[in-house]
Amino acid sequence: MSADTVTTRAPAAPLAAGRPWILMYHSVADPSDDPYGITVGPGRLDRQLALLRRRGLTGVAVATLLRARARGGARGLVGLTFDDGYADFTEAALPVLRRHGCTATLFVLPGRLGGSNDWDPEGPRRPLLDERGIRTAAEAGTEIGSHGLRHLDPTVTGDAELERETRESRALLTELTGRPPEGFCYPYGAVDRRAVRAVRAAGYAYACAIRPPAGLAGPYALPRTHISQADLGARLTVKRLRHRLGG
Repeated sequence: MSADTVTTRAPAAPLAAGRPWILMYHSVADPSDDPYGITVGPGRLDRQLALLRRRGLTGVAVATLLRARARGGARGLVGLTFDDGYADFTEAALPVLRRHGCTATLFVLPGRLGGSNDWDPEGPRRPLLDERGIRTAAEAGTEIGSHGLRHLDPTVTGDAELERETRESRALLTELTGRPPEGFCYPYGAVDRRAVRAVRAAGYAYACAIRPPAGLAGPYALPRTHISQADLGARLTVKRLRHRLGG
């Protein structure tokens, strides 16, 4: 399938007052060798989701969260995202999500299927999902979104390459899952107005960042809260409060 096969643009999801709370995860594995602080152990993920549920919150995919907000029915929902498409998602994260009645959005790299995270200079190397793994996640009710083709920073990528990263990744995921992805996630959380324009033009309905720069807001620059192995109890409470206050 060519990058031009999917041309229908998904409708942008309007945001209700305030910002949706979206949590950002990456790998779910042994966190002992984790120089970037992005790995959460399966047991810790289990405790974090149990805590959210005790507080009346249910983790859902971002597209689900945005549609609920548009209807005015998002009370008690929090978005769950997993970046990079690590192979441990199906092995370790999915069973925990099922246990707590949660779903999530998985942002994958169709240009690195079955590869590894070699964009991280300090490692450790972790395998990424292949075609079968992505289909398994999708069939389990996970929303599949694009993280670009190869995990390139969109703010320093040339125009032609940026168009390829957004359009071709969407076309490849449509071919792989049978459904055009609604969401895009900016690699490294890096976003500027040019990146937003490219994502919109490629047909996505929303895009996730981490901390968008001042002046960027709305469904194509959604902020997220980074979650680490250390987050539990009081730390999660503080992060939720910080989000509510716009921090």
